[in-house]
Parts: sequence; C-alpha cells; structure tokens
Amino acid sequence: MTRVERARPDEAEEAYAIVEEYYEAVEVMVREDEAEFRAKYFGPGAGIWLVRDGAAVVGCIALRPLEEMAGCGEVKRLYVKPEYRGRGIAERLLEALEAYAREAGYGAIYLDSKDDLKAAIRFYARHGYAECERYNENPQATVFMRKGLGVG
Repeated sequence: MTRVERARPDEAEEAYAIVEEYYEAVEVMVREDEAEFRAKYFGPGAGIWLVRDGAAVVGCIALRPLEEMAGCGEVKRLYVKPEYRGRGIAERLLEALEAYAREAGYGAIYLDSKDDLKAAIRFYARHGYAECERYNENPQATVFMRKGLGVG
C-alpha cells in the first residue's frame, strides 16, 4: 500500500534523490543542485510530497511560491516510477499539493512542461489546468498551464 506524505526537512536527501531520477527521465536541462532544492521546496509556502511503498520512495511532486506573482505557486517535478504508474498515484500527489496550496492561500497555481510530455499535459488538462501565456524564462518549457484555486 502506497502513502503520500509531505516531506520533512530531514527527508530532503531522499526527496532530492527521486527528483534526480525525474531529471534523468524527462531530460531536464535546468536543474537545482541539492542546496537550491532545499531552499526552494522546504521554505514557507513550499513543499515536496513523496509517495512511499514501504520505505521506498516511488514518486514525488513539488510546489514553490512564484515570487514574481503574489498569491500564486508553481507545480514542479511530478514523477512516478514507471512500475508504479496506472495506480492513481499521480492524482493523489496532485490532490495533496492542491489541498496544501489552498490552505496556503494561493489563488492560482502554474506549471510549465515540454511538448513531448503529452501524457503529462493531458493529465493536467483533465485536472482543470488550462494553457496560458509564458510566465517564466525556462528555456526548455514550451507549454504553460494555470489552474485557479478559488482562494483569495
């Protein structure tokens, strides 16, 4: 049985390990090192959620505040190991992130992606995200999406 939990600061090393796996899986060019990762995802209005199967981390999703857009956050690093896909884990991760974002008072959350991640884009669209204008300078991103949270 898998469980979704928000990572504690003492779990940052484990969280960063699954994010590194994500980086390789989707060929991310712009990557945080471990110190940047800790600063971005373990501060106020931020978080990273891990999925565990026993002690093993098998998936993650992260949220950070968008400093240039008050009251908004950004979804990052949604990843589920291939052998765990198709079990509703991504949905559970996204639900946990969105619940936290609402509690934190975010009015909207954004994300960026790449054209070749078609399944991810469809996943987000099914969960209420709509394409929007570019909101960042990520050189690899070609698709930008937004979801209003009905807060604020």
